[in-house]
Amino acid sequence: MPVTSKSPTRRSLLAGAAAGSAALALPGGVRGAAPPARRIGFAIVGIGKLSQKQLIPALRTTKIARLTALVSGHADKAKRVAAENGVPERNIYSYETFDRIADNPDVDVVYIVLPNSMHAEYTIRAARAGKHVYCEKPMAVTPAECEQMIAAAKKAGRQLGVGYRLHFEPYNLELIRIARARELGALKFIAATAGTIPDPGQWRLDKKLAGGGSMVDIGIYALQAVRYVAGEEPVSVSARLGITDRATFKDIDETLAFSMTFPSGVVASCVSTYASHVSRIDVAADGGHFGLEPQLYYHGIKGFRSDGKPFAFPDMDQFAAEMDDFAACVRDGKPTRVPGEEGLRDVRIIDALYRSAATGRDIKLA
Repeated sequence: MPVTSKSPTRRSLLAGAAAGSAALALPGGVRGAAPPARRIGFAIVGIGKLSQKQLIPALRTTKIARLTALVSGHADKAKRVAAENGVPERNIYSYETFDRIADNPDVDVVYIVLPNSMHAEYTIRAARAGKHVYCEKPMAVTPAECEQMIAAAKKAGRQLGVGYRLHFEPYNLELIRIARARELGALKFIAATAGTIPDPGQWRLDKKLAGGGSMVDIGIYALQAVRYVAGEEPVSVSARLGITDRATFKDIDETLAFSMTFPSGVVASCVSTYASHVSRIDVAADGGHFGLEPQLYYHGIKGFRSDGKPFAFPDMDQFAAEMDDFAACVRDGKPTRVPGEEGLRDVRIIDALYRSAATGRDIKLA
């Protein structure tokens, strides 16, 4: 879902937050790492709004990544987008011909930009085709699917990254740095809110395609932010569901209020919602507080600190940054900072939150 300064959407970052990156085991290094001089070719799978408005324009500005192929169920649209971006017709695929991408040396990375329920299938097929995979968040609908995706990438000796663009955004990185450095003291409490208003009739309102509602689409940003600021994994979670529009939100969450408790004793209070455009994280420490508002927009993120110290960075293209970073990882045979294991952690927590909301009980995490 596109994000503007008014409309939000669908670690190392630093020290402890980088644990997920190190967890990606690359057998014998990454097989098929590209020569340093060659730009890394990306095939975009699914050329809807996000792809056309954000990813493809970003690929016009990237220094290491480049657009080389398109996969779409709409032949006319694919031909138009390909012509506009210098992609040869031979590099246009349908979902039926997708597996032929294995024979295309122009494609190093397959970027999955499909409804959530399709992420696992196309990630596994791409890995079997010998391609590295970058997958939009949430990584998949269930933890089991995430595990299958990770296994497929490892078996193929290819990297699997998840589209957590804020891991490359300077305000969010500064948030982590402040927390790690304890510049305002030890962390005490974190509050995070993430919300948007979905377009009527879109696939995100269909549970079979989305796997959930606001939590999997926009609330995952609040979940991510709290985890990377805390620098540790929650030991228990609880959630409560709120639905005011039952005609629209028949079987998915409109609003989910949730909390997480961490081993250090830090508690996070969060809200995910499809009722309003909201985006904020506030971190309380024993010497003050700091945070971001908005926290997750494509542009216009702003930081604040109670001690008044500067908290400002130049604007940047988050999508170009994430794709160039992944391209560099592929080229150099280095692990990504946003591996499949990181996506799996989020999906496991989201699964626990939905179980808590359904049962009214706190859920302890292993």
